[in-house]
Amino acid sequence: MIILDSINAVGHPLIQCTHSTTIELTKDDYLTKKGTCILGIKASKSCYDLNSVLKKKVKNGEKIDVVIKLDDTTDSFYGYGNKNLTLLSKKDLVFRKSNYICDRTILINCTKSSRELNRNIISKLTNSKKQISILFKVNDTYE
Repeated sequence: MIILDSINAVGHPLIQCTHSTTIELTKDDYLTKKGTCILGIKASKSCYDLNSVLKKKVKNGEKIDVVIKLDDTTDSFYGYGNKNLTLLSKKDLVFRKSNYICDRTILINCTKSSRELNRNIISKLTNSKKQISILFKVNDTYE
């Protein structure tokens, strides 16, 4: 597996991760109770900021593995890119179980939503301002 890019974000007491179809990271430094899909705030990158290699693979419709790390706990899922993804949001990025596409969408047809994530990670994020890392990986046939 090759790591294409990574994002850091922090937790917040209002993180719930109970949404059934999406996972979101935002550059915002606040969170409200309505943000049920948000995994982290103060994200280091949005869709717009991702590196060009990852963007190319996303726009080519490739399968992308996503690994979430917090301390010694990890979780993972995968999703797919699509040629119609614009990756233009300068504030957020959203992983979707559906095939809905907007400027904030990074991957579609993902295998997990926020409510399906490892609850140990969610608990740590709500009880502190711990930092999580999100890694974007692909299989490389040249490994």
